Amino acid sequence: MDKERKLYEEEGVEKYVQYQEQHEDEPLMPGASLPFVKALMTVNARLRELYPDSEELFDIVLMTNNHAQVGVRLINSINHYGLTIERFCMTGGKSPIGYLKAYLTNLYLSKDSEKVKEAIEEGIAAATMFTPDKEIQLCDHQLRVAFDGDAVLFSDESEIIVKEHGLDSFFEHEKAFENKPLAQGPLKCFLEALGKLQRKFYAKNERMNCPIRTYLVTARSAASSGARVLKTLRSWGLEIDEALFLAGAPKGPLLHKIRPHIFFDDQMFHVEGAQELGTIAAHVPYGVGQKYHKSKLIEPTPKK
Repeated sequence: MDKERKLYEEEGVEKYVQYQEQHEDEPLMPGASLPFVKALMTVNARLRELYPDSEELFDIVLMTNNHAQVGVRLINSINHYGLTIERFCMTGGKSPIGYLKAYLTNLYLSKDSEKVKEAIEEGIAAATMFTPDKEIQLCDHQLRVAFDGDAVLFSDESEIIVKEHGLDSFFEHEKAFENKPLAQGPLKCFLEALGKLQRKFYAKNERMNCPIRTYLVTARSAASSGARVLKTLRSWGLEIDEALFLAGAPKGPLLHKIRPHIFFDDQMFHVEGAQELGTIAAHVPYGVGQKYHKSKLIEPTPKK
């Protein structure tokens, strides 16, 4: 809705709502989250096949500060793209963040970086979405989610050591505390939600045909700092399907091979590298890393 947002900012809410009503039969352009939402729906379809009476599914809610008058165009666009989104939260110009806990939100995605920061401060897993520079073919039968480790799944404890004392101190620290689990990061709860649904497939002997696959894509080195990460996941009772330790190598090429529906990272230069090669990437504005590697890609908050 970039064109519509510009109209809102330049001409005000009345012109904006009037425009939306006049164009409500025209579908909105696809956003960066559309492939991810479709992949969630694919998982739901498989769950319904295996558990016809279960309501334990991905519940997709459209959270927007749009006015209710815009709802018809949103509904028409959702139907146009064949999406199953039954729950809306339209807050008429106010931030929807205050409603997230009431909706038991496991993940909040937005292009508005300020709202994402607000959600994380409220303890909600959240990330800022970025559209890839080019479109690549994604898997249509399996949801693929890739996570960075430090300051995403885990706290920024170890990242602070790197930033303030360097790599040698970091390696020493990780070796000394190898058997002490890392504290949780902002996206741990979403990995838990994915794992809970994965186990429903495993219970039906569908592990090898599971429509959810998770990836850890981290700049850590395996031999010198990987054990603590894996032991932390084990202590949480969580599994990751693939763990990829890159030892500082660029993440973009590997992500291009994985082709996830979404990749979460706290460092903008990793988000940019993924974006350039066609990966749908989301920035998690959490931890000490936000003091470093500032990027032009972080969008200014629209004035509303």
